[in-house]
Amino acid sequence: MATLDQKSPNVLLQSLCCRITGKSEAEVAHQFQYAVRVIGSNYAPTIERDEFLVSEKIKKELLKQRREADAALFSELHRKLQTQSVLKHRWSVLYLLLSLSEDPRKPSGRVGNYGALFAQALPRDAHSTPFYCTRPQSLALGYGERSAGLSASVGTSGISSLGVYTLNGPTATPQSLLASQPPQSAAGGGQPLGARLAWALPVSCSPSSALATLASRPPLGPPVPSSRATRPRRDGEVSEAALVRDILYVFQGIDGKFIKMSAQENCYKIDSKVVLCKSLRDTSSRLAELGWLHNKVRKYTDVRSLDRAFGLVGQSFCAALHQELKEYYRLLSVLHSQLQVEDEQGVVVCTESSLTLRRLLVWMYDPKVRLKTLAALVDFCQGRKGGELASAVHSYGKTGDPQMRALVQHILSLVSHPILNFLYRWIYDGELEDTYHEFFVASDPNVKTDRLWHDKYSLRKSMIPSFITMDQARKVLLIGKSINFLHQVCHDRTPPSKITPASTSADTPKDVAELLSDLEGAFQQKIDAAYFDTSKYLLDVLNRNYLLLEHLQAMRRYLLLGQGDFIRHLMDLLKPELVRPATTLYQHNLTGILETAVRATNAQYDNAEILKRLDVRLLEVSPGDTGWDVFSLDYHVDGPIATVFTRESMGHYLRVFNFLWRAKRMEYTLTDIWKGQMCNAKLLKTMPELSGVLHQCHILASEMVHFIHQMQYYITFEVLECSWDELWNRVQQAQDLDHIIAAHDIFLDSVISRCLLDNNSRSLLNQLRAIFDQIIEFQSAQDSLYRSALEELALRLQFEERKQQREEEGQWGVTAEQEAEEKKRIQEFQETIPKMRSQFRILTHFYQSIVQQFLVLLMTSTDESLRFLSFRLDFNEHYRAREPRLRASLGTNRGRRPSNI
Repeated sequence: MATLDQKSPNVLLQSLCCRITGKSEAEVAHQFQYAVRVIGSNYAPTIERDEFLVSEKIKKELLKQRREADAALFSELHRKLQTQSVLKHRWSVLYLLLSLSEDPRKPSGRVGNYGALFAQALPRDAHSTPFYCTRPQSLALGYGERSAGLSASVGTSGISSLGVYTLNGPTATPQSLLASQPPQSAAGGGQPLGARLAWALPVSCSPSSALATLASRPPLGPPVPSSRATRPRRDGEVSEAALVRDILYVFQGIDGKFIKMSAQENCYKIDSKVVLCKSLRDTSSRLAELGWLHNKVRKYTDVRSLDRAFGLVGQSFCAALHQELKEYYRLLSVLHSQLQVEDEQGVVVCTESSLTLRRLLVWMYDPKVRLKTLAALVDFCQGRKGGELASAVHSYGKTGDPQMRALVQHILSLVSHPILNFLYRWIYDGELEDTYHEFFVASDPNVKTDRLWHDKYSLRKSMIPSFITMDQARKVLLIGKSINFLHQVCHDRTPPSKITPASTSADTPKDVAELLSDLEGAFQQKIDAAYFDTSKYLLDVLNRNYLLLEHLQAMRRYLLLGQGDFIRHLMDLLKPELVRPATTLYQHNLTGILETAVRATNAQYDNAEILKRLDVRLLEVSPGDTGWDVFSLDYHVDGPIATVFTRESMGHYLRVFNFLWRAKRMEYTLTDIWKGQMCNAKLLKTMPELSGVLHQCHILASEMVHFIHQMQYYITFEVLECSWDELWNRVQQAQDLDHIIAAHDIFLDSVISRCLLDNNSRSLLNQLRAIFDQIIEFQSAQDSLYRSALEELALRLQFEERKQQREEEGQWGVTAEQEAEEKKRIQEFQETIPKMRSQFRILTHFYQSIVQQFLVLLMTSTDESLRFLSFRLDFNEHYRAREPRLRASLGTNRGRRPSNI
């Protein structure tokens, strides 16, 4: 006799079947064939993994045995076990204990009692072929594919997940239909084989497992009628069993024999010629709505799955819908298996064991709600892709129904998976591979490197998912932009992993779901960590390798005239050149003078990198311009610092420099005027006829000096120093390069507007330039006066010297002719004095009228600092007494003080 290990597996399996059932080999043929199919497949019965239900069943068993103390003790032990982390699979342990406690000799219909299952006679093809795979045009999965799809769906929120089909209490499987078994046959001493099959098969095939009958999609051909389903009643009325079979096909979007799709009304309708009672017709219509919902979702997935331009996010959405439909098909496969069992075993319709429309209506309530949600989601997502699609899905998750919220959250985790992969690759590697423009960061490949920070990357606001805030999106943009800026502009070869350690990315939809559930916690921490690390490293590189802050201070010292000794000495050296016509100037001469001024002042101690960027620039020459009008300092910027000091910024610096240079020239000119007056005052004492004109000159010069000093104070301290202090504080507190650029732009805008260089202050600037022109004209008039007076004084002194010399020689000092000629010349000079006095009077009047208009404009300005400047310019109310408009304005605003004074 062959030993046990020498026997073939088939022989051993047949012996096992005989041992379990207690029958001969001939009597267990059906059970043996079924066992071969089960072992040869990848199917394993799926039991509802609900720890609470198993514990309740154990307590009920104890109570049935009148062991109340044991039941209480078990409840207490189970409660303590739940608080411990020793066992990870408590359900498995409890289920094993429950199974071991059963009497194997006692027949049972519970899931997992394999002895009882094998003891029942099963049909040959009960589990071999799905109901929708019986026609040639059907498309089904093999055992391996079905098993893979089954294992992938465990624990998901699919349509046929067990938690969905709760009827009245925690029981999750549709066992209300199978709650009671048919009575046992008195003759046979047990249940008939067909009846036992009708109860054993559905119980062991819960909707979440669907046995091994999962298919990739429902059939496309017409249903095959059975004898039981199509046999009409004697009175011509369609039987409920026929309607049940039709409904099962309609659930899959297939026209039945009596229920068909109406193209005009876009719904499933029962043919009006069919004889049917109103209750069955209404119930069938309500159930047929699932077919319409199924078709709507299926049509969307079929169309979009073939659209490559739909992108990764869209394909993930379609995959999520496919997964939900797959769960829906599993339920349908179980229902049709039950229907096949009833047909083959001849179960009487409308018994407790049969499928009825009312039972289907109860079972399909939750799947219908879920399909409605999916259909509404499909409608809402039409025409959307990428982040916009994720936002649409996210908006549907804001509901109070926990099951619907779980469904939408599951779909959202699948849809958001590509987006988060884009995001992590962008913030940790700086790479952007968005072929279908789904990510909210956009890149322009036509932008050159010098404009990378400003123009190459931007936010695509329509693609920002609603669960990502605008602040988070801005930080995400800055992180990747900083990495690319370091590599492409700063030529920094430090790997991104050295800058910020890469966090664990969302590799699976489960990881995505966990991340989305804590957007303000873990997700925000990841974004913030990458943002702070990357931005800090970028600012360190700019300050350490490219001297960003030193260049910023150089702009202040040279282009904003902050280096006083250098500017004064430069003006002294340039004066002989700048008084010449602008067309006679040469840049190389001015550059040499600039280098001389640098070497002679404290500017020589600046960094060589800064000094080599300082240069001279000649502006466009207009007719009549002198060197003062076209001269300008320039500062060359390139490389990474050009990102902060852009062309627009340098243009603003040039405008501010020209304004400050002109104001400085006025101060320089008035200093020369004052020097001339002081030096010539004693010389011209011998010419009393000039005293009135010189007094006019002194008064007008004093007015001009006061005006220029107040303007210089306002520009230097209230505008430049205050704005610079704000800029420096912002730069020190800046967390990223954008903060520095924004602070620098605010600084320049403030200087431009408060220096009267913006469009709103054009009238004020024109008046101020007219005042500057009057100062230049006054200098010319006074120089002309002093030249004439000094020439006259020189001639008088020469006449006196000749006269004294002749007297010393013993001759007459002068002759009558010489004396007459001298008197005539003096008379001619004295006749020019009224003209000079008139010229200065006109100049004074014109200057004062311009100043008055300037003060009126200042008083009507919206800037409080400018209004306060008008008080200082007219501190003694000299102009108020002359101008009625100014008097009204000053009277209205007198006493106001700016908040920053």
